[in-house]
Amino acid sequence: MITIISGSNRDNNTKKVALEYQRLLQAKNISTGLLALDATDMTRRDPEFISIEESLLIPALKFIIIMPEYNGSYPGILKLMIDNTDVSKVWWHKKVLLTGVSTGRAGNLRGMEHLTGSLLHMKMNVHFNRLPISVVDKLMDGNDRFTDVATLAAIDTQLEEFLKY
Repeated sequence: MITIISGSNRDNNTKKVALEYQRLLQAKNISTGLLALDATDMTRRDPEFISIEESLLIPALKFIIIMPEYNGSYPGILKLMIDNTDVSKVWWHKKVLLTGVSTGRAGNLRGMEHLTGSLLHMKMNVHFNRLPISVVDKLMDGNDRFTDVATLAAIDTQLEEFLKY
């Protein structure tokens, strides 16, 4: 199972991109789970959190993390969610794909680099094709779908590589 994590608890483009990744994978007949950090309280390890951990995180063999740039790095809620998990059961020796999103020009390159260091420390296998998506707000239509041909091609390449990884 692949779990897609929408790594923001704010109303922004992150969830739109995560849903678009899920749609693109469904078009390839790949089943996914979606953990949207804006839909659940990730600040406490309570029964709801444990239920999510048991249904979406522990069973996943691969993760796709979509994350915005917050203050030149990745969101604190994403770090807090990771810290609240049973790290050895959820993350160790699993594969992860990173996509950064921003309305600016860097696509959260720095945040993906910061998170990569943490994920490697947690014994994860980080896929080499970390995709920065810049000016994301200009690449999607009113239905929250990517319309930019080059972006769709880059995502397709990234996903195909990750599926074989």
